[in-house]
Amino acid sequence: MIKLLREVAHDYPWFLKTIMGVLALAFIITMGWWGFGQQPGDTVASVGEFTIPQDEFRRAYENTYRFYKEKGQTDIKDEFLKQFVLEQLIENRMWLIAAHDMGLTVSDDDLRTAVMQRPEFQRNGAFDPDVYRRLLAANHLTPSLFEAMEAKDMLTNKARMVIMDSVALTPSEFSEAQALVTRQGETDPTKASAAKERIFQSFLFQKQQRALMAYAESMKTKIPIKTHKELL
Repeated sequence: MIKLLREVAHDYPWFLKTIMGVLALAFIITMGWWGFGQQPGDTVASVGEFTIPQDEFRRAYENTYRFYKEKGQTDIKDEFLKQFVLEQLIENRMWLIAAHDMGLTVSDDDLRTAVMQRPEFQRNGAFDPDVYRRLLAANHLTPSLFEAMEAKDMLTNKARMVIMDSVALTPSEFSEAQALVTRQGETDPTKASAAKERIFQSFLFQKQQRALMAYAESMKTKIPIKTHKELL
């Protein structure tokens, strides 16, 4: 089942993006990113120097379960879904560590732009400070706490992009993609060009995803990870 969830996330990037949005919502509601304020003994996992508190895991699990239920997916076993959520939370921590190791940073200007571009903080297509403050207050958040969380999310995305940008198709992969384009047999020049772009981007994206997975697996061999599954 875990393999199936991973394969779905790999083949359908929108799916993984949605799931990560669900988990991000859990981060916001729990008012913390790396386990600030948790009590001793309530840590479900530690990743290097970072921790995953039990309340964060529970909210992430509940939101993910609700997402699947609303999509009509009711046959996923509880233990598999818990493991999937835990692995996603652990992976988020690992990518933050990777970002630090790569020397990546997020400038104040980049952070400000990212926050202002988020649609939930906009009114009539423009950032609205009042909407921003009200929405954060409704979730018991201060701007400084939310922005610290957003900066960490941007850092993990930057680390992933470093790996993705290092990937390119080999001559044999290029030939394979070109052969697939030829087999499409599209005669309309505009449609043929669009089909070619789509196929080449698909080949590149799949290779990028494999690179991300390989890098994540390599991090697991270097970063101390401890889990307390009895607390799940």
